[in-house]
Amino acid sequence: MTERVQKALENHKKGMNCAQAVACAFADAVGMDEATLFKVSEGFGAGMGGMKCTCGAVSGAILLAGLKNSSGTPENPTKARTYQLSKEITNTFEKMNGSVICRELKGVETKKVLRTCDGCIEDAAKIAEAILGL
Repeated sequence: MTERVQKALENHKKGMNCAQAVACAFADAVGMDEATLFKVSEGFGAGMGGMKCTCGAVSGAILLAGLKNSSGTPENPTKARTYQLSKEITNTFEKMNGSVICRELKGVETKKVLRTCDGCIEDAAKIAEAILGL
């Protein structure tokens, strides 16, 4: 397990939500301080603000895709490539776990857990490292 993956898991144990845990583990790699990443990723936890939609860990990794790839200005468009990276992250995670939807991963309706939060965080962090080169 890499240092960043371990950091993401430790972040979760400290009380960060899944999106925060993943995003904050890469703060130095994307040139943003951890406190700001903590704030901007807070609403993505528990499947987008507790709605159990897109997995927070996946959302954290996608947030990193924008930070890694975006030019930061509409004059130099980069969103097509960021979308491509985001799609790669999402597709890879879904192939590994059978879903990217929090309630499905947690087995809310089926009572069959596909992946724990720690497992989702580990996978999303590994995917961010691989796809984004972080």
